[in-house]
Amino acid sequence: MAAARLSTKGQLVIPKVIRDRLGLHPGDRVDFVVQDNGDVVVRPAVVDVRSLKGMLHRPGMRAVSIEEMNRAIRERGGRMP
Repeated sequence: MAAARLSTKGQLVIPKVIRDRLGLHPGDRVDFVVQDNGDVVVRPAVVDVRSLKGMLHRPGMRAVSIEEMNRAIRERGGRMP
């Protein structure tokens, strides 16, 4: 079992074997999830972009093309209201 020591600043160094297992790289973020039984799970705070597909879909609305998006940006002059 891998272990780590908490520094006086409250920092942990995640052991390499765990970083490798989670696919973590420098600069990545992790989530600490407290389960109902009190256990804490550490998991990568990354989202596979494929999981975002359809996230903004609203029933009854048609998809907008990239060209339409670019035209709308040009017409607004890139300014926020």
